Amino acid sequence: MTAGEPGAVQDGSSKGGARAALGGLTTRGRSFLAAGVAAAVCAYVLGQGDLLRVGLLLAVLPLVCVVVLYRTRYRVTGTRRLSPSRVPAGAEARVHLRMDNVSRLPTGLLMLQDRVPYVLGPRPRFVLDRVEAGGRREVSYRVRSDLRGRYPLGPLQLRLDDPFGMCELTRSFSAYDTLVVVPRTVPLPPLRLAGEASGYGDGRQRSLALAGEDDIIPRGYRHGDDLRRVHWRSTARYGELMVRREEQPQRARCTVLLDTRQVAYAGAGPDSAFEWAVSGAASALVHMLERGFAVRLLTDDGNAVPGEGSDGFAGSTQESADSAGLMLDTLAVVGHSDGGGLSRAHDVLRGSNEGLLIAFFGDLDEEQTSVAARMRQRAGAGVAFVLDSARWTGDSSPAGQAAAGRAEERLRQLREAGWTAVPVPPGAELPALWQLAGQLRADTESAGSGGPTGFPGGWS
Repeated sequence: MTAGEPGAVQDGSSKGGARAALGGLTTRGRSFLAAGVAAAVCAYVLGQGDLLRVGLLLAVLPLVCVVVLYRTRYRVTGTRRLSPSRVPAGAEARVHLRMDNVSRLPTGLLMLQDRVPYVLGPRPRFVLDRVEAGGRREVSYRVRSDLRGRYPLGPLQLRLDDPFGMCELTRSFSAYDTLVVVPRTVPLPPLRLAGEASGYGDGRQRSLALAGEDDIIPRGYRHGDDLRRVHWRSTARYGELMVRREEQPQRARCTVLLDTRQVAYAGAGPDSAFEWAVSGAASALVHMLERGFAVRLLTDDGNAVPGEGSDGFAGSTQESADSAGLMLDTLAVVGHSDGGGLSRAHDVLRGSNEGLLIAFFGDLDEEQTSVAARMRQRAGAGVAFVLDSARWTGDSSPAGQAAAGRAEERLRQLREAGWTAVPVPPGAELPALWQLAGQLRADTESAGSGGPTGFPGGWS
């Protein structure tokens, strides 16, 4: 991310004229001016010529500094570069600033400062000594945030001072950059859980156009296609280069559902239940993409990311990195929804071909538990991580204990509906819960079929 702005520090007339220059008088300059005026008035009243000359000198000195600084013509370009431009919460990014003097005159003393949100740290300031004509100065600083989000950096500001410290003028650049702080992600252990849509892994199925050389349906040649796949009969028939369709693996699908209802979570801050759910969803997305799944992010209000194409899932393997970045950018700014419930997300799930469904739920009442149970019927397998706000806030009152009892009942209902439901206690580590979900799934299969069963395309 680079932004260059030539000529940001030039003639002061573009920034408010002489009035702005007079407004740049420092405390020292205003004191000199006030003392000079007072001395001149006293000299006039008392008839003291020497005192009048002293007063004029005190009053004129800051005004001369204003005129000199006002007429100073610098042409300076500024460049900002973020490394990297996307960081997880709690990690540091470095911001590199470069100033180039493109004028024929050397600059005086410059103070460079960059505007940053307070959550990223204090405002960085640098003092740049004389920059020769055609010279360059480079500085850098670090920013860090424990809160996810999109944070603007800039614009850059240059402050010009006169040698006596009587006046200072500030010139601002106009461009800014954006630092994206995404949720923390943790590596998850490889598992193999049954139930997701087949089509990936050792037992993946192949889709063929039609059987037989004579019945093959060719397609147009695309850049990068192997010339050995050219179908000459179709090429002669259509008058353009055609290639044979080859069998292609059906990628297993995975939907990660994030419950963002405000009524489902209590508390706020980096250690709150909602932030844990957001971080857990991000970790699941990254893990499933790394395993080769076609993944999408779904929220309770029905918004799906990436949402491109007819099926709404991430594209080919080559696009997985872009899809992961898009979904993490979405999670960086996701907030609470209006609490309309899970019905809209349920409507997005079309049928059992949705594959694996991984959900991160907050508090569920009886109605929302019923909706979540119906969601499970539209997926090949469902794994739910349920966060109980009463436990996360440490509510030990009778009301909190009653809420905890209701949460246990909701877990039981989800499991009866076919979910692999895992309660999330405060401060729990997702890798351990991920492993627990695999064990629960294996135990369920053992109890239902007399032994563990394998399934093509599991988490592996």
